[in-house]
Amino acid sequence: MDNLDRGRMLLSHNFDITDGRLAGISREEFTEIFRAGASDDTRIQCREIAHPHWIMEILFDRDLDPQAVGAECARILAQYRQQSAGNRADILILGGIKTTPPTSPDPDALQPGQWGVDVVETVSGELFLTKIDWDTTIAQKPTDSIFKVQLPSDL
Repeated sequence: MDNLDRGRMLLSHNFDITDGRLAGISREEFTEIFRAGASDDTRIQCREIAHPHWIMEILFDRDLDPQAVGAECARILAQYRQQSAGNRADILILGGIKTTPPTSPDPDALQPGQWGVDVVETVSGELFLTKIDWDTTIAQKPTDSIFKVQLPSDL
């Protein structure tokens, strides 16, 4: 994990759909979706981690822009939902780089300089961003320390 040639992202899943139009997915399924979806790209490696909040780790070549990795995550999840359910929700990939000291000595915890990424499936991306007050949250952050990828639903 300390390989200086690799960037590190930890992903969580926020499934914000209560009307039954999409089934939830387990931690194991979540990881397998991304592992299979990125299997042809040797610059990205995925593995499930044992952490209460973070589900999986992505190690990626430093020549890849973190937002591009986030966009790839959105594409992979959207493709999975389209193939498995015939529809999908709005997908948000919300990333931020950790700038504070680690909160845990756990090797699977987010460390300074690494990206924490919330993968969100929701009926309305705009409503979700309003609910979490995204604009206020990012207002004081440097633009290179956060990213947002948003794919609209085809529902």
